[in-house]
Amino acid sequence: MGKVSGALDLVMVLVFVAIGRTAHAHGLAVAGLASTAWPFLAALAAGWLTLAVGRRDGTSLSSGLVVWISTVALGMAFRVVAGQGTAVAFVFVALGFLGLTMLGWRVVVLGIRRRRVAAETRRSVTRGVSSPSG
Repeated sequence: MGKVSGALDLVMVLVFVAIGRTAHAHGLAVAGLASTAWPFLAALAAGWLTLAVGRRDGTSLSSGLVVWISTVALGMAFRVVAGQGTAVAFVFVALGFLGLTMLGWRVVVLGIRRRRVAAETRRSVTRGVSSPSG
């Protein structure tokens, strides 16, 4: 699920950028989106590189924390280097939105996995009870 995980995080960053640009009436032109998105996309790549080096599963909550914090912290640092704004309110909005979305999809995946394991356990127990002991 590594490629899917990376794609989901990428979508979350792009949605964040698109919402922000729309909310501030900057429009969704490709050049504008790219200008706003690149610091966060570069930071997202750094977070995923950290996971790859550590050979970590990108779907776990702890991996989500690494990617989320990397994306926001490094993204803001890259924005400063690029001369873009990093108002305190913007940092909190980025932390909130990206935290909810990047950790949110992982919570959903975790819930689905737990339900599958529970269902498989119930099926195994049922099969064990109904099968004859020889």
